[in-house]
Amino acid sequence: MTFAATPTLDLEYTTRLLVDLLNIPSPTGYTEGAVQFIERELQRLGVPCARTPKGGLLWTVPGPGDGEVTFSAHADTLGAMVKEVRKNGRLGLTQLGGYDWTSIEGAEVQVHTQTGTFTGTVVNTRQSTHVWGAELRELKRGADTLEVRLDARTGTAAETLALGVQVGDFVSFDSCARLTPAGYVKGRHLDNKAAVAVFLGVTPVLLAAAPRCTTHFYISVYEEVGHGAASGIPGSTTELIAVDMAAIGTGQTSSEHHVTLCVKDSSGPYDHLLGNRLRAAADRAGIELRVDIYPYYGSDASAAWRSGLPCPAALIGPGVDASHAYERTHRDALRDTAELMLSHLR
Repeated sequence: MTFAATPTLDLEYTTRLLVDLLNIPSPTGYTEGAVQFIERELQRLGVPCARTPKGGLLWTVPGPGDGEVTFSAHADTLGAMVKEVRKNGRLGLTQLGGYDWTSIEGAEVQVHTQTGTFTGTVVNTRQSTHVWGAELRELKRGADTLEVRLDARTGTAAETLALGVQVGDFVSFDSCARLTPAGYVKGRHLDNKAAVAVFLGVTPVLLAAAPRCTTHFYISVYEEVGHGAASGIPGSTTELIAVDMAAIGTGQTSSEHHVTLCVKDSSGPYDHLLGNRLRAAADRAGIELRVDIYPYYGSDASAAWRSGLPCPAALIGPGVDASHAYERTHRDALRDTAELMLSHLR
C-alpha cells in the first residue's frame, strides 16, 4: 500500500513572491499595487478573496473541524508623505510609521503625484563633506534636515509645483531587494511582506491537504500606523495569530534563521494557552522555536484586541535583522514560519 506524501511548502515560489512584493511600493495609505498583486496571485491559485472596507484582503481555506483560525499579516510598509515644497525645490517629509530618520538618508524614493511618479533621493541639507566638513558629521538628522532631491530639473518651489508635486503626495522608499547565494533576502519592507509571501506559500499546501479547521488569511493595510486589524478580522474567529517580523538585537533571542513566538510586546502579554499550543506545534514539526519579548513593538493582534476581539491572540514571525531600516532575513526563517503555521493547522 502506498500513501500520498504530505504536501510541503515550495520555498522557491515563496521567496520569489517575496522579492516581487518587496519591489512594489506600498507605504501605509498607498497600498493598492501590493494588494492587487496578492489578488492576482490568489486568482492564479484559484482562491476566491474579498476586499475589506478599509482596503485589506481576506481569503479562506475550509476545514472540517470546530473553530476557525485567522492568520493576520500586513502589506503596508514604512514610507512618507510630502510635508512641504521647499524654496530650493526639494521636498520636506512627514513620516508614515515609526523609524529613525538616519535610516532613510541616501534612500532612493518614488514620489507618487496625482499625475505621475518622480524618482529622487533622500539627502540632508548639508550633504557634501567637501563643502560643510565637520558640520555634516555633527548634523542631527530629522524632518528639518532631510529632504528629497527630485530627479527633475528644478531649483525653486515654483518649478517643483509646476511638475505637479503637491503637499500630501505619497513617498515610497525603494526596497533594493535581492536574494543572495547564501539564502538571505535583503531589502526594505521585509516588515511585513515576508509574512504575506509566507501566506501565499502556505495557501496551496492547505488546498492540497485541508487544514483541521477553517482557516482565514487576513491582509491589513494600516498596521504601521497602529490600526490595521482594528477591523476586518472575521467575527467567527476563535484564534487569531498575527504573523510579523521578529526583531533581532542585543538582549533578544530572535534569529534570522528561525521563527519566533513573541510572548509580550508594548501592548502586554499575548495569550499563554495559545502560545503553548504553538510551542507544541513547533515540537511536533521539529522546529527550533525562539521565544522573545519586544519592548517597542505592537502588532495587528494588539490592534484587534484593543478593538474588542473576543478570542485568544498570539504573535509569531521570521527573524529580521535591522528592523525598520535596510532589513535582512533568511529562507530558513521563512520556511520555519510556514511549517509552524502548517503544524498548528494539522
